[in-house]
Amino acid sequence: MPHRSLPLATKIFEGYLTYIESFNTYTKLAPLYFAQRNWQATQLNHRQRLRLYKDLLFELKKVFQDLLGEDSSDRQIWQLIRMEYQKMIAERPDVELAETFFNSLFRKTFPDNPLDEELMYVTGSHRIAEFQENSTLLRTYPASMGLEQIIRKILEDFEFGSSYMDKEKDVEFLVEGVKKVILTRYQVEVGTKTQLLKPVFYRNKAAYLIGRTFVGNKWMPFIIPFMNGPKGIYVDTLIFDPNLMSHLFSFTRSYFMVEAEIPSQIISFLLSVIPHKKTHELYNAIGFNKHGKTLFYIDFLNHLENSTDKFVVAPGIKGMVMTVFTLPSFNIVFKLIKDHFEPPKSMTRQEVREKYKLVSLHDRVGRMADTHEFEFFKIPLERISEELLKELRNTTNSLLQINEGHLVIKHLYTERKMIPLNLFLDTCTTEEGRRAVEDYGRAILQLAQANIFPGDMMTKNFGLTRQKRVIFYDYDEIEFLEEMNFRVKPKPETYEQIYASEPWYEIKKNDVFPEDFRRWMIGRADLKPHFLEYHQDLFDPFYWKSLQERIQKGELIHAFPYPDEIRFRPNEPV
Repeated sequence: MPHRSLPLATKIFEGYLTYIESFNTYTKLAPLYFAQRNWQATQLNHRQRLRLYKDLLFELKKVFQDLLGEDSSDRQIWQLIRMEYQKMIAERPDVELAETFFNSLFRKTFPDNPLDEELMYVTGSHRIAEFQENSTLLRTYPASMGLEQIIRKILEDFEFGSSYMDKEKDVEFLVEGVKKVILTRYQVEVGTKTQLLKPVFYRNKAAYLIGRTFVGNKWMPFIIPFMNGPKGIYVDTLIFDPNLMSHLFSFTRSYFMVEAEIPSQIISFLLSVIPHKKTHELYNAIGFNKHGKTLFYIDFLNHLENSTDKFVVAPGIKGMVMTVFTLPSFNIVFKLIKDHFEPPKSMTRQEVREKYKLVSLHDRVGRMADTHEFEFFKIPLERISEELLKELRNTTNSLLQINEGHLVIKHLYTERKMIPLNLFLDTCTTEEGRRAVEDYGRAILQLAQANIFPGDMMTKNFGLTRQKRVIFYDYDEIEFLEEMNFRVKPKPETYEQIYASEPWYEIKKNDVFPEDFRRWMIGRADLKPHFLEYHQDLFDPFYWKSLQERIQKGELIHAFPYPDEIRFRPNEPV
């Protein structure tokens, strides 16, 4: 058996090398496309990188099933394979990603996909070392250079392969921004210095520099977003607000393209500037979502060990397609596709899975929640409340197994816990409600700009994040916006048409009448008039058609992850 384990371990290692080299190739294309303003290639490159992991695993799984045959479930041979594989990856700078790759193949190949903590890397190389100030990943600018010269040197060091639109104005904006936030509050001292991470973070039409300034005996983190408009590169704003910085790395945003030869070092720096983000969230944010999933699962196991509360049915209106439950002390919901859907839902379970896959490959523009997909997910049976177990039995019984004191769920999605918008609007003040319904409309329109039509836009399908940002999280009816047919509602002319109990005109599957949104969007009497006035575009079929035309022409409509009012040039085309 040992003679078989080495070539099998080598196969996994070669598969991992193919993955990481291809991942890096796609990532290195991001600055090129940014310099060229080739936004269609940017989007395609992003989707290809997202597909890479699963596509490679699918092929490697077939190879392993052929080579192992009936031995696929032989624990001894897997122990030997892992032993050999460990020798191959032990000194790699990305060892944690290589461990996760092994886990993924093991679960795809071993029958019944067990979460086997003896054969898998569950408590492996996931600890992040503290970031070193003298790291070669950093550019350091001492305060002795002077503020303006530091800014000029930064713009010189990061040229982005294209000419600046107005570098002098950028210098002026940045100098004023630093003076306003830092120099009015802190005294520049001998140890004051600024550090910038050398790798640039690319997403959609923007490039981001991540940095920090040591002043007032502490680090002040900041982010500088750059755009490449028709007239050239320009600085869009300067962000010191920790909430805005956190939002750039939100679970509702697409992954960054950033070169990460030593991923854990990039994560370590990010943890130093966005400290309340979890490590798994940051791995997700830089595109290593499979390792993020591994770390999330470790967090989940640790939380189970250190808590005693029981899993319960999630609060809110029960869905017709998904059964949702949560652990009150854990900031996550668990979503299972029901065995049978209540009318008028007529789709299949596979069609629902395809919708979730669509979202995973699409730009989420800060308005759709990221998910992790799990198979054969184990929860101690004693932690399941009676009410939840009954609900799961009634709605998702085909997905359940009881095994050695555990409830094993064959397939589920995990998603960040949010406050359902309908519940929030039931109890909030008028002022809080106004802000929420304004953002609800913005969420729908920003999704439309990203070529997503949510389908079911009832408030129960939206939630509020910790920062009270409205997010869409019910994906079973989403469609591409360009495939919808937005129509003006025909005016009745005859007595029969006026008093018809059913629509007297033909309605096809993808027909949408935005005027009808007025009737059911927002019911509260103190909020509805404000909502209707604030979001008039929502009810205009010609506005929806104009968005379709822009998308059909190939335009990438950039979704800014910060407010327009902090942009240096809010009217500059992108």
